[in-house]
Amino acid sequence: MIPERIIQTHELTKHYGDFHAVNQLNCRVRSERITGFLGRNGAGKSSTIKMLLGMISPTSGSGTVLGHSIANAKDSIEIRRKIAYVGEDKGLYGYMTVAQLIWFTKSFYPDWRPEVEKKLLAEYRLPPGRKVKALSKGMRTKLALLLALSRRPELLILDEPTEGLDPVSIEELLQTLVTAPANGTTVFFSSHQLSEVERIADDILIIDHGVSVLDMSLDQIRENYRRVTLGFNIPVPKLPTLDGMEKIHVNGRQVTILASWNSEAIAQLGRERNAVAVDIAPISLREIFLESVQDQNKQDQQTHWEQQNALV
Repeated sequence: MIPERIIQTHELTKHYGDFHAVNQLNCRVRSERITGFLGRNGAGKSSTIKMLLGMISPTSGSGTVLGHSIANAKDSIEIRRKIAYVGEDKGLYGYMTVAQLIWFTKSFYPDWRPEVEKKLLAEYRLPPGRKVKALSKGMRTKLALLLALSRRPELLILDEPTEGLDPVSIEELLQTLVTAPANGTTVFFSSHQLSEVERIADDILIIDHGVSVLDMSLDQIRENYRRVTLGFNIPVPKLPTLDGMEKIHVNGRQVTILASWNSEAIAQLGRERNAVAVDIAPISLREIFLESVQDQNKQDQQTHWEQQNALV
């Protein structure tokens, strides 16, 4: 039986000397859904994935995948038996042909689905007789996905799956991923293509500097996140902090507030402080991502402004 939370971590941490790649990460990935795993380069995504796969050991903290501990060697083997992973390097045998690699791979999986293999082989236009090393980067990605999806994995982990694909191939891939949960496969994928994530993801996990900064369903994000803009014809007055205020930016006599909820109360606060213009607008995943991972320098500047202007 597949657990409701297919991935769980508790204060999962990975240090490389003085560098904290992952720092007390807490997350929960729901089963039979698509989770977009976002973060800047160096945010800790690859280290997190490697710990989940048992490729590297945590410095501290814990995690489970499909109910198995990622720190236990025997459990780690069981995890890898039940999941499929498509990484950036693909890890394919270049000296084999496409057909040979498919034949070799499916010999390890009694529940291999030949109908899926045949369907994807045709959809992806993979040449069975061509050696893997002669394939383009995009074609190697397609082949890796065919090998992953044909084996009926309970969990599919992908690292930048659309990298190197043309627009048509990206569309084919996204359509394939969308149907995976209906067939019992949970999808956990990292990507820098926010528009693609927003199209297909059910849940969003954003990390920055190894720390989770957002873990929420996309429906909740769309329902609750708003940008509240307050315009004043006087110097910006002191504003108390309300629940839901995530980030505050001040430009002259205009205050822009990123709200994770409670936007109406925040707007009312502006009216009570004599704002001459009040606007509440939806916010895209791209804007939320940029706000969540803004440079530390900008955060320091904002803190300094708040201290100088008593914006508390």
